[in-house]
Amino acid sequence: MRVLLFLLTVSIASLQAQDLAVLKYKGGGDWYSNPTSLPNLIVFCNENIQTAMNEKPETVDPGSTDIFQYPLLHMTGHGNVFFSDEDAENLRDYLISGGFLHIDDNYGMSQYLPKELKKVFPNQELQELPASHPIFSAAYRFNTGLPKIHEHDGKRPQALGIFYEDRLVLLFTVESDLGDGWEDPEVHGDPASVRQKALQMGANIVKYAFEN
Repeated sequence: MRVLLFLLTVSIASLQAQDLAVLKYKGGGDWYSNPTSLPNLIVFCNENIQTAMNEKPETVDPGSTDIFQYPLLHMTGHGNVFFSDEDAENLRDYLISGGFLHIDDNYGMSQYLPKELKKVFPNQELQELPASHPIFSAAYRFNTGLPKIHEHDGKRPQALGIFYEDRLVLLFTVESDLGDGWEDPEVHGDPASVRQKALQMGANIVKYAFEN
């Protein structure tokens, strides 16, 4: 009954809403980092891929039914992540019912996140997406896959995903730091070309999440 209610909730919300929300997770990590990034991405998407999102995204808790109002949740930070059993069950219901979660490692999440994702999908492993995946051409084409925005450890950027019934439901972007590229220009001093790549890849994620 609970899953059926969630399915109905998502179906109704998807007809009425086209917004994203920030996921406020537990564990002490700075879920609130990059305060200018999502507003800038939203403006870019509204102007370039014909979305109509609220420019001030709401904040939601992983254990709340509020997440079912949004086709896309965004999560970022530098540190520890913790999902309670209730959080994990709610996120799983959200994702298998049509929702999408983008987790952007702002440098430091990757050592904590995989074990928490095991609570959400115990039998799933993160797998790297090939450059041919549709998310890399949803609005703008990235022939080599996820772009590199910030150097950090100098490792190659990776787009890691979890699938449910052949649908990509979760995207974890690592060693790229898209969110830093979405921030106001003066925050990191990125050249316009780098910020443009970050915003275009962000638009791809938004378009893919809204349409799949």
